[in-house]
Amino acid sequence: MQIHTLTLGAYQTNTYIVSRDGRCVIIDPGYEADTIAFFLQKQGLTADAIFLTHGHFDHVGAVKALVSKLGCPVYIHEAELSLPKLFTAGAIPYTHTYGEGDRIEKAGISFRVLHTPGHTPGSVCLMAEDVCFSGDTLFCGSCGRTDLPGGDWATIRRSLTRLAQAEDDLTVYPGHGEATTLAAEKRYNPYLQ
Repeated sequence: MQIHTLTLGAYQTNTYIVSRDGRCVIIDPGYEADTIAFFLQKQGLTADAIFLTHGHFDHVGAVKALVSKLGCPVYIHEAELSLPKLFTAGAIPYTHTYGEGDRIEKAGISFRVLHTPGHTPGSVCLMAEDVCFSGDTLFCGSCGRTDLPGGDWATIRRSLTRLAQAEDDLTVYPGHGEATTLAAEKRYNPYLQ
């Protein structure tokens, strides 16, 4: 499994291209659909799906344009569909919903969905092999904000407590900022204490 990080847009959102054997999954394409499509073309990758960790505009903004270019399915947690359109840049284009415990095989990789609400009601982390794509639930040294509609501090604390119970050797790829490890976050992140 190869992981490419494209940090794009005004909010420096991490879009992840997770690939194996010429096929890939795109996680959180928030900005610059043309840049993402060009990257796939240059790498010789075919997109099997787009996975969304949550519905905020900086994570979904490029979905519509990418779908028109690539024709792949889009997955999101159903609870995100109730977010105010102001925060999602309009209706979120999706084809499938996923939820807690779902396993989805795309690009020859098995992804497991962990529902981690708090930043938004339908925030998810996506687990694949020894990797966690944490969206805006967990960051290096911090966690997602809860002051926007649908956010809830007590709920994200429960989600973070749950993440802290996962295996230490997980590499964490967050929605913004640098990658980290769960072991480091358990040791140094005050929100996982």
